[in-house]
Amino acid sequence: MNGLVPLHLLSPGTSGKVNRLIAEGNTRRRMLDLGLIRGTRVVALQKSPSGDPVAYEIRGAVIALRSEEASQILVEVLSG
Repeated sequence: MNGLVPLHLLSPGTSGKVNRLIAEGNTRRRMLDLGLIRGTRVVALQKSPSGDPVAYEIRGAVIALRSEEASQILVEVLSG
């Protein structure tokens, strides 16, 4: 994967760097409070058995986000 992709498309074990938030209102505020600002590294850790939510490592904390929320975060996929 190259370019910008929504966070929910990252495979477990893949990392990305936050480029932009599409979310608005309270959802945007929550994401900013979680530290999802431009340049933040995010690692997709694992999916729940049902596939939603997905656990992500964000600034040393493990946070579960539903696909609906994660789709509003555009990341640049990091290689290696």
